[in-house]
Amino acid sequence: MKTVVAAALGECAHVAGVMNFLRLAEQAGWRTVFLGPAVPVSKVLDAARREEADLVAVSYRLTPENGERLLGEFAEEADALYRAGVRFAFGGTPPVAERARGFGFFERVFDGTEPVDDIIAYLRGEELQAAGEEAYPDTMVERIRWKAPYPILRHHFGRPSVQETREGIAKIAESRALDVISLGIDQDAQENFYHPERQDPRRTGAGGVPVRTREQYRELYEASRRGNYPLMRCYAGTDDFVPLAKMYLETFDNAWCAVPIFWFNQMDGRGPWDLEGSIREHQALMAWHGARGIPVELNEPHHWGMRDASDVVFVVAGYLSAHNARAMGVHDYVAQMMFNSPPMLSDAMDLAKMLALLEMISPLESSEFRIWRQTRTGLLSYPLQTEAARAHLAASVYLQMALRPHILHVVAHVEAHHAATADDVIEASRMARRAIENALKGQPDMTADPRIQARYRELIEQANHLLEAIRSLAGPGVGDPLTDPPTLTRAVTSGLLDAPHLRSNRYARGEVVTRIDERGACIAANGW
Repeated sequence: MKTVVAAALGECAHVAGVMNFLRLAEQAGWRTVFLGPAVPVSKVLDAARREEADLVAVSYRLTPENGERLLGEFAEEADALYRAGVRFAFGGTPPVAERARGFGFFERVFDGTEPVDDIIAYLRGEELQAAGEEAYPDTMVERIRWKAPYPILRHHFGRPSVQETREGIAKIAESRALDVISLGIDQDAQENFYHPERQDPRRTGAGGVPVRTREQYRELYEASRRGNYPLMRCYAGTDDFVPLAKMYLETFDNAWCAVPIFWFNQMDGRGPWDLEGSIREHQALMAWHGARGIPVELNEPHHWGMRDASDVVFVVAGYLSAHNARAMGVHDYVAQMMFNSPPMLSDAMDLAKMLALLEMISPLESSEFRIWRQTRTGLLSYPLQTEAARAHLAASVYLQMALRPHILHVVAHVEAHHAATADDVIEASRMARRAIENALKGQPDMTADPRIQARYRELIEQANHLLEAIRSLAGPGVGDPLTDPPTLTRAVTSGLLDAPHLRSNRYARGEVVTRIDERGACIAANGW
C-alpha cells in the first residue's frame, strides 16, 4: 500500500481541501497520514522520511506572494526527497496554484476547478489531463465501475440545429462535466427518419436536434471525441425500431437503449403503432439489444408519474419494466427512477416509492441480469425562478444520493424556461457534482425514517395486489401474463393502469382520481 503524507503548509490553517484529497486517496487504496493545519516545512519533510512516503501533498490558501516564498523554501529543502523518487503534489486557490506551477517542482497542481474524476485518476496512477480516448472506459458498465463510488453523470442535450448541437457537444466534452451525453432528437428524427415523406418542415427542431442523415449522427459523435470522451446515447425510435437501433450503434456507438413498454405510440401521440403492436415491438427491441450485450433502460415508470398516476402504479410500472427486460434476454438493466413525479410529492414519500421499486425488482437480479440504479430530478418539478430552480436541483440530487445511484441523470435548472444550452448543461452538472460530493462525505441514512419504512412496506403490499390483478386478465394458456402483450394491453384498457392525464385517451380510461395525502404520498381516490 502506498503512503501519502499531507498537510496545510506554513501559517495556512485551511485543511478542508487536504481532507477531501485524503478521503479520495483512501478510496483509491492509499495509506494516508494527515499532519494537520499550519505545519512547518521541516515537520512535513520529517514526517515524509519517517513514514516512507510515496507522495507528499501540501496545501496553501493564503496570499499568493507569501505562498510563493513558502513553496520556494519547501521545494529547496525537499530536493533530496525529490531526487530519491518521492512525488509531490500541491493544492490551493487558483492564484497560489499558478505560482506553484511556476516552480516545475510539483508533479500535479490542483486549483479546485478539476473534476473529481481527475483527482481519482491521478491517485490511481492514471493521467487524464493529457490522455487520449484510450484512458476513458467506452462502455456504460466499465465507466460506472471506473468512477465508483461516484455515479456517472448524464444529461439530455439537443439544440434546434445540427450545427449548434455539434458545437455544444464539443464544448460539453471539453468541460469534462458529463460522462454521458444523451442526444435529444426532434420528433421527426425519432419517428420518421426513414420516412422523409412523413416529415413536417414546420416542426423541424421542435424538442431536439433535427438529425436527418447518418452522416449528421456521425458528426455529432465526432464532436464528442475530446475532453473526457463522454459516452453518447439516444432514446429509441418510435417506428422502424431495430433499423434505427442498428444505425445508432454504427454511427455513435449508442451506450444503452432507452425504451418504454406502453408509450411511444398512438397512446401518447409519439408514434404510429397501436398499443399492443408497440408492446411487441418494444419487447423485440429489448431482445435485439440483449443479444448484443447492450444495456437497456426502460423509462416506463416516469411516464406514469409525469401523468399524476398513483405511487403504486409507478412501482408496478417499474417492476413490469425489469421483469420484461429480464425475460427478453437483457443482461445489464438500467432501473430509471425519476423523482418529483408528480412534483407535489414529499421527499419522504418520494424516497419510499423508490425503495419499494428497488425492493420489488431486486429478486430478479442474478449474474445474468445486473441492475444498475439511475435517478433523476422530475422534469416537470422545476420552478421558473432561476435561484429557486438551482436550489431544487441541488436538493433533489442530494435526496437521490440516498439510493447510491450508479447513474445520475442531471436535469438542468433552466428546463422550466428553455431547453438547456451547453453552458446550462455544464453549470447544472457542476451543481450536481457538488451535491454528490457532499452526500458521499457522510450523508445521514434517510431511508431509516419510520415514515419512509411504513410507506415502503405499504407500497410493496399494494403493488403485489395490482400485479395479481393484472395476471388475472390473461387468457387461457398464457405462460407469463406480465410479458404477454394482450394481457399488458388489457391492463391499460381495463383501467388497472391509469392516470388522470389520460382522460379521453383512445386506449387508457383516464378515470382514476389521484391526490396528495397528508403524508405527501400520491394515492388513488378511486381504485389503483
